[in-house]
Amino acid sequence: MEPVLALLAVAAAFSFALALVLAPYALRGAGPLVGGAISVPTSAALFLLISPLTVDWSAWAMPGAAVFAATGALFPAAVTLLSFASNRHNGPNLTGALGNLTPLFAILIAAIVFGDVPRLSQMVGVCAIFGGLSLLAVERWRNVPRAALIFMALPILSAMVRGATQPAIKFGMESWPDPMAAVTIGYCVSALVLLTVRLAFAPRRVTLGRAAGWYMVVGVANGVAVLLLYNALSRGPVTVVAPIVATYPIFTLALDRIIHRSRRVTVMTAAGVAISVCGIIVVLAT
Repeated sequence: MEPVLALLAVAAAFSFALALVLAPYALRGAGPLVGGAISVPTSAALFLLISPLTVDWSAWAMPGAAVFAATGALFPAAVTLLSFASNRHNGPNLTGALGNLTPLFAILIAAIVFGDVPRLSQMVGVCAIFGGLSLLAVERWRNVPRAALIFMALPILSAMVRGATQPAIKFGMESWPDPMAAVTIGYCVSALVLLTVRLAFAPRRVTLGRAAGWYMVVGVANGVAVLLLYNALSRGPVTVVAPIVATYPIFTLALDRIIHRSRRVTVMTAAGVAISVCGIIVVLAT
């Protein structure tokens, strides 16, 4: 496997985890809808500002641009709202752990659209990653009050959208192989969607305080994560990229322990991390 591909996917996982762990600071001051209308437009403005240097707009190609725009209507817009809402109710660890369903949807769609069926050795690695992350999810699930179990649907739905996005972007880059164009167009469309929803449904005046700054930081972290993900997808198949990026719950666990001083690591948590890491090694080696 190309080392750069692996590095990009791992870096994307770390950036997704960092955004997830920092989000609680922002959620203390404002809800998901208001926050989403800050974080995503922040990244969109940044990508648009640097686009004259990073995107060759003269290479504009269809249907790639249309796919990037259509994808942007849901990702990161819908995923951001779902992630913030889940983070508020479930916490970053459980939200991250349930994100391990993302590659399931990504690989299934990639197999149908591209005929990109994983080899047996890759499937072994993917199953190991699923198994390890499932242990993390079960461990976090035990600490969620029964009344809050309904909110577990939020990260699962987010995983579905994120999983469907990856093969869609891969398809778009077949006609316009430019990750920067993909992330810039997608984020601009998402920003418009969230700002429109914010004006329609959220209170006009909200006291944000420090929350605004935190949402901007989270937005940049998520934006960097998506850019790294798209770069990885431009270099390798969904069946390799998706499982690696899905390991961000491991980084979430570590960062949550460092930043929020979370509780001690249990045997099940350690086992989940170890099994997932073994799965990553197998996927990278094939």
